[in-house]
Amino acid sequence: MIESEIPNSKFQIPVIGIIMGSDSDLPIMQAAADMLNQFEIVFELTIVSAHRTPERMFEYAKTAKDRGLKVIIAGAGGAAHLPGMVASITSLPVIGVPIKSTNSTEGWDSILSILQMPGGVPVATVALNAAKNAGILAAQIIGTFDEAVSNKITDYKQQLEKEVYEKVQNLQSGNYPDSFDTK
Repeated sequence: MIESEIPNSKFQIPVIGIIMGSDSDLPIMQAAADMLNQFEIVFELTIVSAHRTPERMFEYAKTAKDRGLKVIIAGAGGAAHLPGMVASITSLPVIGVPIKSTNSTEGWDSILSILQMPGGVPVATVALNAAKNAGILAAQIIGTFDEAVSNKITDYKQQLEKEVYEKVQNLQSGNYPDSFDTK
């Protein structure tokens, strides 16, 4: 398991867990880690396969709260049972990231597996491959009880607004960027 190191963070232990079903999911899930680093939130990152290591998954979910985690981000492709199974075991909020895998039906299998949870077992689901948004949502949850994190999220959103106004100005002045979504 990898733990982030944020020297000036008030969190001494990970408060967010990032898990994925396979190492092939890491290029997508890295975006969640990047956002948490930006907000200076300590997290752990590891592989937990619902199908290949069910006992590891059960132990991870069962002990997450006692280890100090407040939120779990779970990414999975294909049948994508990891987020829902983890949510069925822990009382922590789980954010599911559907991942378009190589054996996927354009990602719909992952999306529907995570999105269509039965009553009583909620999983907050972000868009396909949208681990960045999962990281932001997890930070917003932490921000409900940590003012410093809340302030960083506010600053981040103000920066997004500023960037849009800069793009509006570029359009009005005839300077067309290649894309509105360059980041």
